[in-house]
Amino acid sequence: MKPVTIRSKKLPISLIIYAKTLTALLVLSALCLGVLVYSVGTGEVPIPAMDVIKVLLGQGDPGNELIIYSLRMPRVLTALMVGASMAVSGALLQGMLRNPLASPDIIGITGGASVAAVACISLFSQTGKAWLPVAAFGGAVCTAFLVYVLAWKRGVSPLRLVLIGMGLHAAANGLTTLLLILSPIYTASQAMVWLTGSVYNSSWTTVGTLTVWAGTLIPAAFLLARHLNAQQLGDELAVGIGSRVQLHRFLLILISVALASAAVAAAGPIGFVGLMAPHIARMWAGPSAGGWLPVSALTGSFLVLTADLIARTAFSPLDLPAGLFTAALGAPFLLFLLLRSGSHRH
Repeated sequence: MKPVTIRSKKLPISLIIYAKTLTALLVLSALCLGVLVYSVGTGEVPIPAMDVIKVLLGQGDPGNELIIYSLRMPRVLTALMVGASMAVSGALLQGMLRNPLASPDIIGITGGASVAAVACISLFSQTGKAWLPVAAFGGAVCTAFLVYVLAWKRGVSPLRLVLIGMGLHAAANGLTTLLLILSPIYTASQAMVWLTGSVYNSSWTTVGTLTVWAGTLIPAAFLLARHLNAQQLGDELAVGIGSRVQLHRFLLILISVALASAAVAAAGPIGFVGLMAPHIARMWAGPSAGGWLPVSALTGSFLVLTADLIARTAFSPLDLPAGLFTAALGAPFLLFLLLRSGSHRH
């Protein structure tokens, strides 16, 4: 089946959507909805799926409604938006940098957030928790700005951006470790829990903040999909077809950093989602960024929703961080990517 091309005469929007992309979007939407309903109904007070659906439609039992909307729904919606944000952030970086290993984790964004968050917990143990999201967001943005400035040399090249990002990531990990060593045991344990990544403390305030960021920036990323396609061709070809490479690269980096920063501020550095989701989505969605980005968003949502569901049910009554399970998937996935790229070279 031929791909469907969507163009706007009034707006600079064009999309190429393949049949398998539509299939992927439908399947992933159904999977996310299924995990959401099951997760909301699972807990110390189990709620059958049909009763959950009735509550979501506004026709359920008041007791179930209280449990779902007060206790469980903020956590599930936070997981959904954190996954989508991290996935789209990683997809933008991989496409723009033309590097299959690029992700917010690897180029230093989450590392900068971790330094600021651990410093906030360690230095302000009494009031640190309240300012933790602000500190994490500020650390991520400052690190990204530093990476961009240091990578600038008559423009920003993808290779310089990756190398400098990896260097700052290593430096941030060293600073984080130093802060943990110097901190009291109590605050160090708090920081370690945050560093594994968890949506345990999510509230409707968290959901509202994430909705603003993700609801604005993810559609903006979709609108820039054609420029991402141009960036994947290389700088010379992109300039040849009329793309303003440095301007579009700056906008793509800005959106990627803002999405990753918001996600890390809400849930901590849930690792490998920004690396795995775009690769899985590319297998489903084909080469066009117009289809690849939405599928990445849904894939990321599904990964974090499922990881959080396993984290709070597999070892009940323990409620483990979701980041433990994304890391357990991500480490072998990274090894697989490295082995595959090595075999392609030979």
